[in-house]
Amino acid sequence: MVKKPLVVAVSAACLNLSVIAAANAAGFIEDSKATLSLRNFYYNSDNRNEASYAARNPSKVEEWGQGFLLNYQSGFTQGTVGFGVDAIGMLGLRLDGSGHAGRATNSNQPGTMFPRETDNSSVDEFSSVGATAKMKISETELRYGTLMPKLPVVVFNDGRLLPQTYQGTQITSKDIKDVTLTAGQLERAKNRNSTDEDDLSIAGSNGAQSAALRRNSDHFRFVGADYKVTKDLTLQYYFGQLEDFYNQHFLGLTHAVKLGDGTFKTDLRYFNSKGDGNNKDADTQAALYGASGYYGGTRTRGEVDNRLYSGLFTYSIYGHTLGLGYQSTSGDSNFPYLNENGGASTYTITDIQINNFTRSGEDTWQARYSYDFGQLGVKGLTAGVIYQRGDNIRTSAGSDFMEWERDLTVSYVIPEGQLKGLGFTWRNAMLRTDLPAATQRDQDENRLIVSYTLPLL
Repeated sequence: MVKKPLVVAVSAACLNLSVIAAANAAGFIEDSKATLSLRNFYYNSDNRNEASYAARNPSKVEEWGQGFLLNYQSGFTQGTVGFGVDAIGMLGLRLDGSGHAGRATNSNQPGTMFPRETDNSSVDEFSSVGATAKMKISETELRYGTLMPKLPVVVFNDGRLLPQTYQGTQITSKDIKDVTLTAGQLERAKNRNSTDEDDLSIAGSNGAQSAALRRNSDHFRFVGADYKVTKDLTLQYYFGQLEDFYNQHFLGLTHAVKLGDGTFKTDLRYFNSKGDGNNKDADTQAALYGASGYYGGTRTRGEVDNRLYSGLFTYSIYGHTLGLGYQSTSGDSNFPYLNENGGASTYTITDIQINNFTRSGEDTWQARYSYDFGQLGVKGLTAGVIYQRGDNIRTSAGSDFMEWERDLTVSYVIPEGQLKGLGFTWRNAMLRTDLPAATQRDQDENRLIVSYTLPLL
């Protein structure tokens, strides 16, 4: 039987396309990775030293949960332009946590680890999924979808059972030698204890305010560059803009140098933040789109106006690391950052376990020490302590308030064997202040965390 030329041509073309498709998909599949991360988290926050529970609730927050995070990362298809997709699935289970928020008879109330039921009790479980489409040309990668940025002007929060995520677009390029360029836009945030995606906001206009004062934005734009001048010196510039709230410029420098048998590191940071759009009228329009801070008299909301600079100097030798730091803020407003009232992080040296010490006028000194017990033959065991004190805090009740915090962390990760990578962490923090109770309470906090990541692909 003689086949017609057209049939032969079509068959050959289809075979050729299938071969090309298989070849292009090779990188997508072969370079794929998948992990399942488990996190068991116990949280206890004790405020019971306050004189009156009725005046400031809750007096105690206690929660315990189990988190599961499934993370899939594909490779890229072959060719000049590579395509791929990442996916993330998160599940949180409540193991314990009692009380109903807002009930004056309950001294133990739910906190910030789980979403709330309609009666203000914690849910038994919550889950969410996310996906990210990605494209790569040479050393430039474009990502669209679920993002967890860690940049000077925006940092995702991972301080509870499950991490915070954002929806948006980010492009990162390393095509220029020793330079990393980053740009993007975020539209919405899914907080660490939520299944909902919320618009973006800041302290002073977020969910902590009354409904009449809440304002938000759906555009946070950012651009920046990291320039590795030498292998030991890196310079940074970033710009972030939350539309209708603030513009923020950041300059950074990190440097490391050998000093004797150890290494001396310098970390310098400077932020300059000003109002944008509607926030510029916050001083005259009933403080709508306002930022938190101190604006004279009894006014604690207004236009963004903040400068923050800091320096952290550390010396590491034979497993010991000793650090000293200083941070100062000036201007009417507190340091502005994305904060939807569901837990937030900042790129500041003072953002530790309980507070971040970025209030209007606050000057903070910090001392830290850590030790790696691997130097004594106990591999996987580390411990550290941080103490910092902030003074000259400006509020409507005065301009000379202070706060201090002491954090202690002990961690052990099994270094080898069947359970290699299984980690145990105890974090203890103590916060004391003379700020009015309506602004900040004294607090003792403990966190016990057991974590393990299981590779699937």
